[in-house]
Amino acid sequence: MRAPERAIPAPPFPRPARWVNVAMLRFDQQRGRPVLVEFWDFCRPASIRDLAHLQAWHDRYAEHGLRVVGVHTPATDLSRGREAVEAACARLGVTFPVLVDDDAAYFKEYEAPGWPSRYLFDGESWLVDYQHGEGGFRETELAILELLGRDEEPLAPLRPVDDDDALIVMPTPDQPGAWSGEYVGGEVWAVVEPPEGEPGAVIVNGETVVVDAPGAHLLLAHPHAVRGTLELEAAPGTTVHEVSFAPGLAPPAA
Repeated sequence: MRAPERAIPAPPFPRPARWVNVAMLRFDQQRGRPVLVEFWDFCRPASIRDLAHLQAWHDRYAEHGLRVVGVHTPATDLSRGREAVEAACARLGVTFPVLVDDDAAYFKEYEAPGWPSRYLFDGESWLVDYQHGEGGFRETELAILELLGRDEEPLAPLRPVDDDDALIVMPTPDQPGAWSGEYVGGEVWAVVEPPEGEPGAVIVNGETVVVDAPGAHLLLAHPHAVRGTLELEAAPGTTVHEVSFAPGLAPPAA
């Protein structure tokens, strides 16, 4: 969504602060280049799904001047701490700079409504475009291309559900704990905490899935949204904090 022109300046990055993938960044030193800031949490499935786009934009446009910055703001203690964020970035293939916002101070400065929340600033640190929640990828990338002065097509949708013209079926709401039951959705995710220092496991519809790190993990994926049944059980020592369902493509007409 486009922001009012030259109306909202970028809040400076906090100092002191802890960072991953970079020693330190200052917002005033980013003058002359667009900056994309996204708030995320490795225990939020929607955040994990967004990361592929952030990484793709970093890979494609960093050499042309774009600065991508992830701000990791934990929703719970499970994803708190620089070491946990660093391990998650390594596991998820995140190579762009990540600010560790453990006390949510920077999150509150933006008045971000949740995860993910995305903000694109121009070379003078004015807000140009923003997105709350998943989606809006093409609109964001078109704004990036405009700021970079590049005349090219945005990336093709990374997943079929990311296409602006895709017909989407909304999923079952998130459920607490190791929930089992009937659901509607294109994917099933769980926020899982394995035993400290060793892998854990969950049993998904009779199949064992090893979980070697805390965070949001994809358990089931379907080519289209389905009406399915989930039978989920945590192995001894493993905790399932939440089950989450992602939207899926509408099934083809019969």
